[in-house]
Amino acid sequence: MAEETRRLLRLHLTAGEEGEDGTVLVDVPYPDAAVVTALLDVAAECFGERGDSVEETRQAALETLLQLAGFDAESQLNSG
Repeated sequence: MAEETRRLLRLHLTAGEEGEDGTVLVDVPYPDAAVVTALLDVAAECFGERGDSVEETRQAALETLLQLAGFDAESQLNSG
């Protein structure tokens, strides 16, 4: 799940989309957006993520997936 999420985000990430607070906005168009939504829902269930809304739950799952997938050299997914 983490690898597919990372692949889809990288596919749609463009330079200069980082905000002043470090937040990165990635516009993922349909049909990839439907895949990302499904991945986040499954990840939220697997990780036991909870939030006050569906969006907060998905955001928490995304943060966990990004920690796992990592965009740095120390990521478990970059070791192979």
